[in-house]
Amino acid sequence: MGMPQGLFTRLKLKGEQMPKLKTKSSVKKRFKTTSSGKLIVGNVGKRHGMSKRSNAFIRSSKGTRVLSKSASIIVESMMPYSK
Repeated sequence: MGMPQGLFTRLKLKGEQMPKLKTKSSVKKRFKTTSSGKLIVGNVGKRHGMSKRSNAFIRSSKGTRVLSKSASIIVESMMPYSK
């Protein structure tokens, strides 16, 4: 019958590489990877409307935080070359 002539088969026969995967633009801007491989993200809720936020909330929202394991699995699928 012969070999199927899909994209992967044609590229393998020519000796070329598969096309590169694209990183999601929104993920590039919002997440960074630590040296140990964890994802860090900035805290939410500090863009506007600060007069209605308590001082304790503002203090606890400083800096960044480490993303949870379940959420990082979803985000890592959108950034294929982060490792």
